[in-house]
Amino acid sequence: MSEISILVLHGPNLNLLGLREPEIYGSATLTEINRALELDSKKLQVSVDCLQSNCEGVLVDAIHKARTKYQGIIINAGAYTHTSVAIRDAVVGVAIPTVEVHLSNIYTREEFRHHSYIAPVAIGQISGFGADSYHLGLQALVNYLRSYLTVKKSAS
Repeated sequence: MSEISILVLHGPNLNLLGLREPEIYGSATLTEINRALELDSKKLQVSVDCLQSNCEGVLVDAIHKARTKYQGIIINAGAYTHTSVAIRDAVVGVAIPTVEVHLSNIYTREEFRHHSYIAPVAIGQISGFGADSYHLGLQALVNYLRSYLTVKKSAS
């Protein structure tokens, strides 16, 4: 089987993890989360590249560029989850299987956080498990991609 490559996108304010509201987001830093994803990727025999940006356009551009390099995307769009039609349209436009993740359970928080523009166009959403949301998202995406690639290969 060819190697699976996954792009992990972290949205606004996630560079402040470990400092920002640890009672909501936990104490793990973004560096620690990325390091754990790299370790997980080795165990799963896939490659992972991580990018964090506070800028919506940078995230949209990264999704566009993913078309030719990645088979899957994991995204924690942060506050853009609830506001960005542009990120939603980019995910639709590239047609790469995408998993939305959140550290906190967005459905137990403020009402405005209950709506996601990304969830309806993602293959799944994982929220509320802290840094483990990323681990669970990676595992789910890899399982999905391996099944999808196996079905696609047998159909040809």
